[in-house]
Amino acid sequence: MPMVLRFELFPVDIDRSVDFYTSVLGFKVDADKRDSSHPYASLRRDGVVIGLSPRPSSGPQEYRRPPTGVEVVLEVDDLDAEYESVRQAGGEVTEGLRRQPWGLTDFRICDPDGYYLRITEHQAD
Repeated sequence: MPMVLRFELFPVDIDRSVDFYTSVLGFKVDADKRDSSHPYASLRRDGVVIGLSPRPSSGPQEYRRPPTGVEVVLEVDDLDAEYESVRQAGGEVTEGLRRQPWGLTDFRICDPDGYYLRITEHQAD
């Protein structure tokens, strides 16, 4: 079995995050337990799985808020189509399409809680 990426985010509003990742980035809801006593949603797109659990309102917050200095990089087959899809869906592009010094083209967006996402073309092997 190949390695896949799964990470957890802790949004203030889990419904808003589910809406963002499904409508703007094309993820599908894999598991939806938002109505349970321990709300959780799992989203999937290809080999990427995002777990969403509401940010606790009490206790130490430093481990569950958006990190500074971290970006989540998502590689796609058709960067131009992805860029247009994000824009059409109302995603706020913070940095437009740009060829980077390392040779890849990408664009940047933030999710509703400030998690920084770089959408880039696949790197040639």
